[in-house]
Amino acid sequence: MEKVTISAAAREGIGVKGALSKIRAEKKIPAVIYGGQKEPVSVTVSVKDLDKIVKAGKNTLVEMDLNGAKELALVKEIQYHAVTDNPIHADFQRVSMKDKMDVVVPLKLEGTPADVANYGAIIEHILREIEVRALVSAIPHEIVLDITPMTINKGLVAGDIKLPEGVELVTDAEAPVVHLAIPKEDAPAAAPADAAAQPESSSTKGKKDEEGNLTKDAAKK
Repeated sequence: MEKVTISAAAREGIGVKGALSKIRAEKKIPAVIYGGQKEPVSVTVSVKDLDKIVKAGKNTLVEMDLNGAKELALVKEIQYHAVTDNPIHADFQRVSMKDKMDVVVPLKLEGTPADVANYGAIIEHILREIEVRALVSAIPHEIVLDITPMTINKGLVAGDIKLPEGVELVTDAEAPVVHLAIPKEDAPAAAPADAAAQPESSSTKGKKDEEGNLTKDAAKK
């Protein structure tokens, strides 16, 4: 599993007016590291280091140097500003290399079923993430699912996913993941209600023009 090393500093001035603005002006963001039967610690990390973690992929192991002490963690959540989309806070969860943990992993579809070309089937990706259990060292960034053999008659459920060695499925095995759908053809337009209620008489039947209007001869009768 890939590991990213970053530096962090204990956060000071919590609750002091202007402290957050000062942190962000220094291109850092506030964060917290918790779990592992230890007290939560408020820290600051650089935006550059956080960007490095995000680029490495989901469930990247983070080795945090906190004032000379080493902490192993996973990013649990990053909050972003609603307007600027810049990160404003991060949560890190301490982990142990000896323990298994439950994590959510993205699913990536690969391949194109033949029925897409043969029948115009549409791929409907229902479940985009699954929960798995594994040692920290075995947690994947993503799981690739080959859908090439799929057919219209048989979709794939979570239990069909081939997991990497050492990774157990936590999500319900019967949860639908992906299936193929056939587009519904447009239904024929219904006849107007008045036309259905008033059938043609024998005197006018067959005497309408191409737009359905009575011909002059029929109208005179």
